Amino acid sequence: MVLLLVIIVLALLFDYINGFHDAANSIATIVATKVLTPFQAVLWAAFFNFLAYWVFGFGVADTVAKTAHTSSINLIVILAGIVSAIIWNLITWWKGIPSSSSHTLIGGFAGAAIAHGFSGVTDVEHAGFKIVNWYHAAKAGELLPSGVVIVIVFIVFAPLLGMIISYFISLWLMYASRKNIYPKLLTLVLMGLVAWFMSSVIELDIHPTKSMFHNTFWYVISHPANIKWFLVALIFYTLAFFNLVFSSLSTSRAEKVLKRMQLISSAAFSLGHGGNDSQKVMGIIAAAVAVYIKTNPHIDLSAGWLDLNVVLPSEKDGIKIDGIMPSWIPLTCYTVIGLGTLSGGWKIVKTMGSKITKVNAFEGVVAESAGALTLFLTEHFKIPVSTTHTITGSIIGVGVTKRVSAVRWGVTVKLLWAWILTIPVSAVIAGLFYYLFSAIL
Repeated sequence: MVLLLVIIVLALLFDYINGFHDAANSIATIVATKVLTPFQAVLWAAFFNFLAYWVFGFGVADTVAKTAHTSSINLIVILAGIVSAIIWNLITWWKGIPSSSSHTLIGGFAGAAIAHGFSGVTDVEHAGFKIVNWYHAAKAGELLPSGVVIVIVFIVFAPLLGMIISYFISLWLMYASRKNIYPKLLTLVLMGLVAWFMSSVIELDIHPTKSMFHNTFWYVISHPANIKWFLVALIFYTLAFFNLVFSSLSTSRAEKVLKRMQLISSAAFSLGHGGNDSQKVMGIIAAAVAVYIKTNPHIDLSAGWLDLNVVLPSEKDGIKIDGIMPSWIPLTCYTVIGLGTLSGGWKIVKTMGSKITKVNAFEGVVAESAGALTLFLTEHFKIPVSTTHTITGSIIGVGVTKRVSAVRWGVTVKLLWAWILTIPVSAVIAGLFYYLFSAIL
């Protein structure tokens, strides 16, 4: 039990480090454009990191928890993975490199599991590299396949998606600045299409008696499955209404409006950051509890001062079994990442806010909006992506709309190497710690 509690404490420490390591992702553009001071920006980001508790489910947490087969690992595997992730995060933070906390955690978890697979597993089915959940085809009701391979694919795909979205939003806004009717007609058509899309994804088949809201309207608004889509609509329609009046605004007036809009876009990105990154820690805690229950099958973890009655979602005989997560775990994870964000990460702010490409209010709104939309989309598909990669890709997409040379590709290539190396380096460090801890514990 002591080792389980140590893992939970270290997981929350990682969550805190994740907060100040990735704070720059949420605040870099809003600080670079001087919409908020650095202190105001971290307060703003931390608040919305915490607010994500009421917005997102546990899909990403489930994916992280199932990085390795929990039936074939022990607590030392999880301990080594967390220690490795903490060390790599601190190294990259100290050097001012915006690496991925998501990938270092998954790399550490997988690396320690592989080391265990080659030394401590007697089950041939899960021995060696087979101990890691590399790939699982999508089942009925699932939108995408899962596994570590999908996470690795999104090392490239998440920033690419952010770059593409920000590029097209930039073109849309620039087109709207023209003084003729066609940009407005395009915007109206897009508004209609998005309204149709929202009507198809909003959950209306609800039971208000199960909520604190007994009114159907307020329950629909507050339902966790719907809030995310309402936020997507808020981002889009904020941009759309601005586009309708953009051509009639003076340059100074447009700049003022864009700076106000940046408060919305940065808040949305901070929500996505909190929802994506806090769930990783929930997943690690859930995996640790699952492993502990496996080795102590008759223990009641819901009794006593600390409720640890965690059950991972599963499927038996074709019937899906819902997971269980005590409310204190997500609440604590979101609180801790918010506190970490308050601590800031100014070295990385400089890289993200100015070294990749110079950012003004127009570009800040576009980059943050594109980053937020990418995070909401990947969270919907239960994929743990890097908020660092996502916002970097979005900033690059904005820079490319000026001209390709506006992006400082030398800095970008260095970041790319850090991204590529994060998973394998974290895996190696975790493997070494696994052997060390196995020898002394």
